[in-house]
Amino acid sequence: MHTSAMPKRTYALVDGNNFYVSCERVFNPRLEGVPVVVLSNNDGCAVARSQEAKALGIGMGQPWFQIRHMEKQYGLKAFSSNYTLYADMSNRMMNILSTFAPQQEIYSIDECFLDLSGLNINLSEYGQTLRHQVKQWIGIPTCVGIGHSKTQAKLANHIAKKRPEWNSVCDLTRLPETRINELMASIAVNEVWGIGRKLTEQLNALGISSVLDLKHADPKTMQRKFSVVVERTILELRGIACLNLGDITPPKQQIISSRSFGRAVTELHELKQAVSSYMSRAAEKLRKQGSVAQAIHVHIRTSPFREDKPYYGQGITLPLITPTDDTRQLVKAALKGLEAIYQSGHDYQKAGVMLLDIQPKGAGQIGDLFALTQANDTQAHANKADQLMRLMDGINARMGKASIKLAGEGVDQSWMMKRDKCSQAFTTDFRALAAAYAS
Repeated sequence: MHTSAMPKRTYALVDGNNFYVSCERVFNPRLEGVPVVVLSNNDGCAVARSQEAKALGIGMGQPWFQIRHMEKQYGLKAFSSNYTLYADMSNRMMNILSTFAPQQEIYSIDECFLDLSGLNINLSEYGQTLRHQVKQWIGIPTCVGIGHSKTQAKLANHIAKKRPEWNSVCDLTRLPETRINELMASIAVNEVWGIGRKLTEQLNALGISSVLDLKHADPKTMQRKFSVVVERTILELRGIACLNLGDITPPKQQIISSRSFGRAVTELHELKQAVSSYMSRAAEKLRKQGSVAQAIHVHIRTSPFREDKPYYGQGITLPLITPTDDTRQLVKAALKGLEAIYQSGHDYQKAGVMLLDIQPKGAGQIGDLFALTQANDTQAHANKADQLMRLMDGINARMGKASIKLAGEGVDQSWMMKRDKCSQAFTTDFRALAAAYAS
């Protein structure tokens, strides 16, 4: 197959600008023009920053205690992560964007690719129309990058976001090759989709420091030195579409769900609630990537910084007789492990779970010997379990995380992480609907 003879495809990469911050601003217009940060779990560090916050020198992942003085000094506003709100706003944005192209691939909570191949229109104007509709309908500002491959579209999006002269839409498909090369020469190679820190260091050692350097590298040589993904990335930079999302973001081999508690936890029943909750979230991620786990790990620990009480930390790994993505079975195994490592008399600060030995669902699992003798009953049970899990995931996707959950996760959950600065769930809870008052 000669890739050069294949008709060129056209992709757009659309993403929400400072998405978490933008979601907060939709329901609180007073935040416009104000430095805003959204904090991680337990209000630990900044995971989203407005342009005004970035201008203050606030870095991604900077601890809250280092910047909290800016509340008084610069009027900084901080919010706890409101994932229920952000996920619902993401669903709304993706639904709008899906109407602009026959094919859509959602890449993350705030990004998606649109396949615009074959559309005989002015794509720059189309991108502006798309941005206007998203902004008008749900209030989220966006940037659009357009290219003949997903890697080019990603790069074009970076240009649209960083360079005001593009007015938030960059269409590389309408530019001459010389102009594209000029742009690529001015951008560091680490901005290329899929080129991480370690690979950047290795490329820099070979004298490849810009996007243009990588584009001009020999694909076969780079494939031998690194991987077929790097080879395809080079071809993509040349406008030859050959990468899938799975090439850049392959299924995870381990899935971890771990949180610190909002207060010290001493009772086993509260630890069970926490472990059940964490495992339920991990199981959702497992099903989302179409995998099953063959083992689980559970760990608990006290604070390593307390001098008045001895430190205790312990973990346990348990194999599963039959690989599964069933939340109920995974929680059951996790609680068995928790009971084995729990010791009374400690103030626990953190718990976590990990899914191990992950493989694609249906990839040669044979189950246990008893199951083999009960094949029909086993398959019928598995089908019912699959239906139940799909139903749970569907409800939680539409109504918000943990709208439906296992009873073992508890109701009160006073042990949960601190979210002292959390905004309301404006779009998913009638009690939190925004109210307008006449002056």
